Amino acid sequence: MLTLLLIIPLIGALMLAPMQGNTLQSESQMKRVALGTSLINFVLSIVLWGEFNSSTSEYQFTQEFNQVNFCHLHIGVDGISLYFVLLTTFIIPICILSNWDNIKQQLKYFLMSFLVLETLLIAVFVVLDILLFYVFFESVLIPLFLIVGIWGGSATRVRAAFLLFLYTLFGSLFMLLAFLVIYYNVGSTDFQVVSLSEINLESQKLLWLAVFISMAIKTPLLPFHVWLPRAHAEAPLAGSVILAGLILKLATYGYMRILIQFLPDATSYFSPLVQTIAVITLIYASLATLRQTDFKALVAYSSIGHMAVVVLGLFSNTIQGIDGALLLSIAHGVVSPALFILVGGVLYDRYHTRTIRYYRGMTAYMPLFSIMFFVFTIFNAAVPLSANWAGEFLCLAGAFQRNPVFAVLGSTGIVLSAAYSIWLYNRIAFGGWSKYLNYTTDLTRREFMLLLPLLFVAVVFGIFPNIILDSVHASTSGLLYSAA
Repeated sequence: MLTLLLIIPLIGALMLAPMQGNTLQSESQMKRVALGTSLINFVLSIVLWGEFNSSTSEYQFTQEFNQVNFCHLHIGVDGISLYFVLLTTFIIPICILSNWDNIKQQLKYFLMSFLVLETLLIAVFVVLDILLFYVFFESVLIPLFLIVGIWGGSATRVRAAFLLFLYTLFGSLFMLLAFLVIYYNVGSTDFQVVSLSEINLESQKLLWLAVFISMAIKTPLLPFHVWLPRAHAEAPLAGSVILAGLILKLATYGYMRILIQFLPDATSYFSPLVQTIAVITLIYASLATLRQTDFKALVAYSSIGHMAVVVLGLFSNTIQGIDGALLLSIAHGVVSPALFILVGGVLYDRYHTRTIRYYRGMTAYMPLFSIMFFVFTIFNAAVPLSANWAGEFLCLAGAFQRNPVFAVLGSTGIVLSAAYSIWLYNRIAFGGWSKYLNYTTDLTRREFMLLLPLLFVAVVFGIFPNIILDSVHASTSGLLYSAA
């Protein structure tokens, strides 16, 4: 079944490859093929979820391909990777629908980029080999670079694409060196073999630092955060959705799968340092968010703050913290794309400016937009009954057990996120109608149907977080206690 999840998007991309023509009919056919392929993959992932046994921490649906002589292709999922796979197959159709009408040039290659990206992202979450993990972790950059650089929003899109590519590639070179050292000493790159091998603390520290640099850039943590706001601001809407929904989750998965699982002693040793960096990143990003004048950059900076809370939970060395980090990652992967659709899609498509001060009084002519915008804005500020709140509460509760000072400093993010979220909503939705704006229509049916599944998931996982927590508990417990 995992093989099908990897192959189906590639089949869709190959079906798109021979299609030609710039007529409306041919473009509509391309979009239907891409959307249909991604929806089939989503349904298949739901079936995978239904058959998953959450009572064990073992890898399930494992498949091994020994015929491939140049690498060890071994795939499988556990409770940790399952929800990242589900999130990937859920977000990709939303990406395709979000730019349904406004990509006019090279549409075929735009759609193919997202289908190839889906395969690469799923591969990151299901491979059970550290070398292949690195290969897929980095290969995600190629379609992402093309998406931002070719279909971005302004003339500075190429600079943003290069920032994204070079920042993340630079950090990952250290991770590659670490993996090569592990292979040289252990003699294998298989997850299970590496996890059973004994690595002394001094070696673990060096390996840990090399891998952490790569993950810190992908998170991103201060001072490696510069690429994210620029990439978000310049990317097409689908690019912003996939950046917020999925690309930022690669680091969360990497922390859990590589650092905590394979280098537990070094992880415990460096946890105070990481939590210090996370708290500084959280406060800095939240204060920087208050100063933003571009609403896509504002949502991007808020993402940095939320991912800092995730890191705080992951390195708390508690089950609550790790469970909360995974739940908050999934919640952020739903709420943040919705905000990008609202501001970077609905508003930008109508008025072609991202400057907040030009907007005011949107409630007067767009009441449905204002309701949706309000709901997702307060969800982003982690109000109770939202999945963000459940995740942040568990992250901070776990951090409190480890170090109450870090938890108290981290909780300032709740106040600051409420400040910038409510201020953003107040500036855009309330007040008199802006003299810079013309009359416009409310949400279209396509826009509403884009937001509805995101709202449904955020509310359901907020009210019933145990849907996720019960499934991941065995895997996170095994991760923590095997590390101990």
